[in-house]
Amino acid sequence: MPGRIAPDDGTPRIATIRDVAQHAGVSIATVSRILSGTYPSAPATRAKVLRAVRELDYVANAHARGLAGVRPKSVAIVVNSVISPHYAHVAQGVHEEAAREGRLCIVGTTGGDPERELAAIRLMRQEQAEAVILVGNIVVDDAYRERMANYALALAKAGSQLVLCGRPPLGPDVPAIVVEYDNTAGAHAITSHLLSAGHRRILFLGRRTGYTTPDSRIAGYRAALAAYRVPHDPDLEADGTMVRDEGYRMMRERLDREARDFTAVFAGNDLIAAGARDALRERGLRIPDDVSMVGFDDLPPAADVDLTTVHVPHEELGRTAVRLALRSGTPGVAQHVLLGTHIVVRDSVAVPAGPSLP
Repeated sequence: MPGRIAPDDGTPRIATIRDVAQHAGVSIATVSRILSGTYPSAPATRAKVLRAVRELDYVANAHARGLAGVRPKSVAIVVNSVISPHYAHVAQGVHEEAAREGRLCIVGTTGGDPERELAAIRLMRQEQAEAVILVGNIVVDDAYRERMANYALALAKAGSQLVLCGRPPLGPDVPAIVVEYDNTAGAHAITSHLLSAGHRRILFLGRRTGYTTPDSRIAGYRAALAAYRVPHDPDLEADGTMVRDEGYRMMRERLDREARDFTAVFAGNDLIAAGARDALRERGLRIPDDVSMVGFDDLPPAADVDLTTVHVPHEELGRTAVRLALRSGTPGVAQHVLLGTHIVVRDSVAVPAGPSLP
């Protein structure tokens, strides 16, 4: 079996650098120098060593490479979850740009746990990642700011760069790059789309006070209402997290009321919209004939259900984060970038039927 050496008792074992040297007929030092690329060697000797490596399926010890200062260049992305389409698409952008730059991409997940986030940062620092990209909706409080500042300073001392992706900046004294997209403008635009169609009672699903992403989206929603001189009604804002089951729950609870008091729905993201759509269909309500609906993100299942939504440049967020991190310190390279969003119009908005609701 390749890579397994059978000792006298017949039990296979992993090939070592000593085995490679014996197989190639050279010294251990010669094998080490050729594999690390730190010393010139004759082409014939190099060929013998590489052939022995292939035939024995030898894998160099990662710790030994680290001690020798030989590590593959890499960037890291740390997300709450790899299941979420948003995080998956940002990670894909990081992977693509890292590959284009000749770097490996390391992915870590936290589940939103600060302790796991800290452990991930420490691991990426030990692995000497050139950049650590943190992605995720968070609560910005003093504890968060202090934690991020400590991360940024620790990584900078290790020659790495912290990048906050989809998170707000921390201030000029923190050595962190920020790559954001315009949540507020996108929410303002999509709410205005409903208002221009004649809707005045617009239900917002997914309020979560204190969290950066829903806070900025609801700010855009409220600003659009004000621009159209539509009174803000807090009762038209439903609390919930940004997952499909929550969309279903929020809509079902709303429909359980005695009378429907809205003509349109602004779902905080497309997953919420999908869950809300399920609840509407259970009650025999059609989109857009009975209720208009819009979402945010332009990720599955938006196109599948013909949902008008806000397009977020998820993969470009990841690509931009890598580009800026690897060029950090170069004159003219931005430390804070705000990417734009735009509406994707599909067939989920119609003029409200009958007289407008009070």
